[in-house]
Amino acid sequence: MKIRLAGKKNESLIDGPGISFVLFTQGCLQKCPGCHNPDAQPLDGGTELTLEELQEEISSSASIDTLVFSGGEPFLQASALAQLGSWGHEKGLRIVTYTGYTFEYLQELSEEFPEYADLLKITDILIDGAYVEEERDLTLAYRGSQNQRILDCKISCQENTPITIDRYMKS
Repeated sequence: MKIRLAGKKNESLIDGPGISFVLFTQGCLQKCPGCHNPDAQPLDGGTELTLEELQEEISSSASIDTLVFSGGEPFLQASALAQLGSWGHEKGLRIVTYTGYTFEYLQELSEEFPEYADLLKITDILIDGAYVEEERDLTLAYRGSQNQRILDCKISCQENTPITIDRYMKS
């Protein structure tokens, strides 16, 4: 199985808690005005890598404790990312997933696209919501606009409602 990427970043300190290996997935349908990754929007751009290639590269990054799926829109490649995230958990990594969709909408779509539920289940922290330029706030942790939330995805899935992680929500 392959994942189409716009880019990768090793040892990031700004894309999630801890030291992160960040995968910027290729492809997004939302086209949010002011998007900070517009080059990641075309579905046919980027580079394809196999899960094995990514696992090897991530494994060689001894100092990381978090694997981040950013975008583009990770849920467009939910099946492959769920597999990679499951492998990441086996290696002791925290999984952070960014999405332009809301948790509630992803839950609705999970009935039609079960791979969305698979990606939600392996995600520890979900940063949800489209970037809204009018709500831009650069003081927020891990987010670009006020409407976006940082959710405890495990508890949110168990409770079937979005549960924020308050220590990250404060500006």
